[in-house]
Amino acid sequence: MQKLKSLFGAQDMTVGKPLRSILLFTVPLLLGNVAQLLYNTVDSIIVGQYCGPNGLAATGVSMPIQFMFAVFFMTVGTGVSVMVAQYFGAKDKDNLSKTVGNSMILILGATLLSTILGLLLSRWILEVTKCPPEVFDQAYDYLFIMFLGFVGMGFYNILGGILRGFGDSTFPLVVLIGCTILNIFLDIWMVADSTQLSFGLGLGVAGAAWATIIAQTLSAVACLWRLLRMKHIVEVKKSTLKLDKHIVQTIVRIGLPSGIQQMVMSFSFVLVQSIINGIQIPFNGVMDGAIFVACNTAVMKVDGFAMMPAQTFNQASSTFVGQNIGAGKLDRCSKGLRQCLIIAVSVSLVVFAVIQIWGGGLMRMFINDPDPERSAKIIEVGIQMMRIMCYGYIMMAVSMTIGGAMRGAGDTMVQMWITLITNIVIRLPLTYFMVHLSKSDEYPNGKPSMVFYSMLIGFGLNTAFTAIYFATGRWKTKAVVKRPVMAIEE
Repeated sequence: MQKLKSLFGAQDMTVGKPLRSILLFTVPLLLGNVAQLLYNTVDSIIVGQYCGPNGLAATGVSMPIQFMFAVFFMTVGTGVSVMVAQYFGAKDKDNLSKTVGNSMILILGATLLSTILGLLLSRWILEVTKCPPEVFDQAYDYLFIMFLGFVGMGFYNILGGILRGFGDSTFPLVVLIGCTILNIFLDIWMVADSTQLSFGLGLGVAGAAWATIIAQTLSAVACLWRLLRMKHIVEVKKSTLKLDKHIVQTIVRIGLPSGIQQMVMSFSFVLVQSIINGIQIPFNGVMDGAIFVACNTAVMKVDGFAMMPAQTFNQASSTFVGQNIGAGKLDRCSKGLRQCLIIAVSVSLVVFAVIQIWGGGLMRMFINDPDPERSAKIIEVGIQMMRIMCYGYIMMAVSMTIGGAMRGAGDTMVQMWITLITNIVIRLPLTYFMVHLSKSDEYPNGKPSMVFYSMLIGFGLNTAFTAIYFATGRWKTKAVVKRPVMAIEE
């Protein structure tokens, strides 16, 4: 019973065998990431089944725009998660409490700003990115509702990140499982109409957005309840909610480069989405613009699951290195990172095999066009795209695991520049160039595969640049907590 109870609490990753600490943290985290992705994936499956490919395309064109505005609370979240891990490792309760309290004030401001800007600019962005007319209204409705729920979404992300900084990945998992189940029922109830389901509300794509923001807000409330009960680790009270200049500056110093990095990636995805929106697929003698948008949306949903190992070990290596940097155990950081890399690459190889063998089945979960021939065409194109993308998952497992370690150490600036160079300076012009060169009578706006080949090149360059910088060892000097270096215990 004591061992079971210990899973539902903070985990000190500065002691014991690194592999055991990593696995105890990573397994619930991986399952939690699955549950997190199910929020949007269930939306897509249900929307695809009940609203058809146009409804699915509407949610797809909305995603990069949401991510672009999420940069404001991503900035706070990254800085806080690094500081929480390091102060927890250093056993510095005072600064830990101030960091958590300040983060709540900052995230409130960041999410309100995101909401206001998103509501004002989403229609204009859809127009600029050439959103297909047949999905425009549904995409705008979906975005409008999602922006209304940004406060709940932001607080869930920051509070879940704080708990994970303590080494607690189990409680966020339990919360996510419960709220994901709720989200599924809300989706079905709100999206389906009475002809499809007797009790359906018939809200369509908008119903999927309402279901997601309700579930994520409840997740935030549950995580806040948990945090307020951990008084032996952190205290949230009036004095810790008062903004502290040093704490705020440190959050911004660490988090801003990651926020800019996220914004650059999201902005590049928005620009690439404008290319995707313009690509037409020949079908039954006409050029169909919605086929590739729907296909890309389904591929990106599969991509979300396929990238999970890389994202999970990014978070695991960040927390592990952050806690051990705080404790002054640099040798333990290196040992744990090596083990993270081996597991991350191994899991990504399994994902590679699954996509190569069962890619068609994965695509069919999202596609339900009334025209069987059109469905078959979307699935055919999607399988081709996924088989290109899956090579990138192995590269990103390496890049993101190493990048997580650097972030945990407090080094976020170099990753920002790597992302800027690989996504904006190289990948974006390369995508335009490759799509332009592939134009033909069959594909007057370019081949869809060029979008994914350019993404693969970007992944490769990102991995190479990250590994080269990491090898210099400069990341070891960026810690928030300055402690004497301790020898690793055997």
